[in-house]
Amino acid sequence: MARKCFLTFHYKPDCWRVGQIKNIGSIEDQPILTTNEWEEVKKKGDAGIKKWIDDNMSGKSCQIVLVGSNTYGRKWVNYEIEKAWNANKGLLAIHIHNMKDSSGNQSSKGQNPYAYFTVGDEKKPMTNWVKTVDPPYTDSQKVYDNIKNNIEDWVEDAINLR
Repeated sequence: MARKCFLTFHYKPDCWRVGQIKNIGSIEDQPILTTNEWEEVKKKGDAGIKKWIDDNMSGKSCQIVLVGSNTYGRKWVNYEIEKAWNANKGLLAIHIHNMKDSSGNQSSKGQNPYAYFTVGDEKKPMTNWVKTVDPPYTDSQKVYDNIKNNIEDWVEDAINLR
């Protein structure tokens, strides 16, 4: 049975890559908004964006950050990570920089956004509780196949780490 997951990513550069992962069909996720739909959400201000995130993260057992070159440190990525952590969801990071975008381009590897956070009185890195995957290929098809063949197990591992 597919787990319900919330996908976190930097929209503009990585939407195409995320769509490929979503089409694998191994996880249930929130809808990926079109550019026009995202603009409508943004018109409602920060409160509207938070409501969309909160509504779509509800009922999910795992958050998956699909890490592109510029995902780290983004305002809404950080909000989603903090919300998922506080809700005790499984946390998974998958580096997607070697997947091709709609123009056939790959990007540089980005920093894991979970590394931005520390938790607890000891200020331990959040990455201690995050399953992180960097597919060991540079060929886009092999990266896709690696994700397709393993994402269900990675999600289970991420949930079990929490």
